[in-house]
Amino acid sequence: MATLIIAEHNNLSLSPDTQKAINAAMALSPSVSVLVAGDNCRSVADEASKIAGVEQVLLANNTVYEHQLAENLSALIAEVAAQQYTHILAPSTTFGKNLMPRVAALLDVGQLSDVIQIKSEDTVVRPIYAGNALAEVRSNDPIKVITIRSAAFDLAEIQPEQSAPVSELDIVIANDMAKFVSRQAVESERPELAAARVVVSGGRGLGNSESFALVEKLADKLGGAIGASRAAVDAGFVSNDLQVGQTGKIVAPELYIAVGISGAIQHLAGMKDSKVIVAINNDPDAPIFQIADYGLVGDLFELLPELIESL
Repeated sequence: MATLIIAEHNNLSLSPDTQKAINAAMALSPSVSVLVAGDNCRSVADEASKIAGVEQVLLANNTVYEHQLAENLSALIAEVAAQQYTHILAPSTTFGKNLMPRVAALLDVGQLSDVIQIKSEDTVVRPIYAGNALAEVRSNDPIKVITIRSAAFDLAEIQPEQSAPVSELDIVIANDMAKFVSRQAVESERPELAAARVVVSGGRGLGNSESFALVEKLADKLGGAIGASRAAVDAGFVSNDLQVGQTGKIVAPELYIAVGISGAIQHLAGMKDSKVIVAINNDPDAPIFQIADYGLVGDLFELLPELIESL
């Protein structure tokens, strides 16, 4: 049984979600291989080689993989995996959701999506019905293609003194089906939403984008990241890459503060695994209070400035 992890990266450093996927794979095997495909990304391969449990790193370093487009990257993975691997894992991020179904199709197998627990080599647990139930799924496919819900796993340990061997691949698959045009990404000094210890999210109750500054101030006081409900994103308060929920990002920080969020099931599915949940809302019957560890009922425009001042 051999396990291959597909690395998500920006050609400079490895994403935290990949570290969590490696940690999840430890339930399958004490040692795994990591595939790093990109351009001028040797530093990513070196970083991956120092993660506990990584036995070897496969490096596909070519300009055709610069933007890690799924069209040709999936073909590369299918060719590499068909040789010797029984399990292929990637984080269940936008990267993984775009890539792994193509890999599964090329290998003519099913996919095990958004996995939160690996019970054995052929059985996993994944949430269904917006996280209200857990399904135990068994796959009989010869190769298991799996995406990992990062929020359910801790980061794999980095061992600076370790250095797994890095093997360069000479497989070059050109991309004739798609062309990279541009990438729009929000640059911020705040922590990345999915990896932050503290997340402060705002909802429709804030009223407008200007009021969202209160959420930003509170997040900065706590050294946390900013999130938003779908209603806030749809209303144009913030960009959609900050959306927390079933159709957004799944987070599980140590502290999650929900400001002006009623608690629709779609939002709860994305944050209810947080260690401590604090809700601030003027409606005492808001669903968010059913899962909150601490609740504060009142006008957020009065409470937030007081909380920021106290901090």
